[in-house]
Parts: sequence; structure tokens; C-alpha cells
Amino acid sequence: MSDRNLEPASTVLALVGGVDVASEVTGKHVSRIYRWTYPKEKGGTGGVIPHEDATKLLKHASDNNIPLTAAHFFMVDQGPPSTAQPAEPEAA
Repeated sequence: MSDRNLEPASTVLALVGGVDVASEVTGKHVSRIYRWTYPKEKGGTGGVIPHEDATKLLKHASDNNIPLTAAHFFMVDQGPPSTAQPAEPEAA
């Protein structure tokens, strides 16, 4: 896996429009956003997006009709990145 394909950060960034958009939305420098896509061994977050930033990105997505949901931030499958929305939970 390349350093720039860590999930869920790669999928979230693709959905919101990239690093520059995420930087603008969160108010963080692009270097901080790129760290989300680096493994922890290389000073990154291992694909994890900080809660405060996730909240801002979700608000931006809602305001701009972007199909990003809270579930995108908790992907556990390390398969190829997907821009599809997570499946809806089944009714009990």
C-alpha cells in the first residue's frame, strides 16, 4: 500500500474535492492534511482524520450536497478506496 492511499483519509479527501479543499474547510495547512494520508511510522495519522476536522468536513459536505457521511470516517476495510456511500443499516 502506498503512503498516500491510507483509509479512510483517501476516500474522504476524494469525496470533498482534495487536499486544498480540506485545508480551506478545516483551516489547517495542506501539510497537516497530507499527514492524514501517511502511516504513523512516517509521522502521519495512519489514515485517521481528527474528530474536529471530520466535523468540519461533514458540515461542508452537507452544505454542498457531497455524499459524505460519518460512516466514511470509520471504514475498517482496507480494500481499494471507494467513492460509494456506505450501505444503509438494515431495519431491526
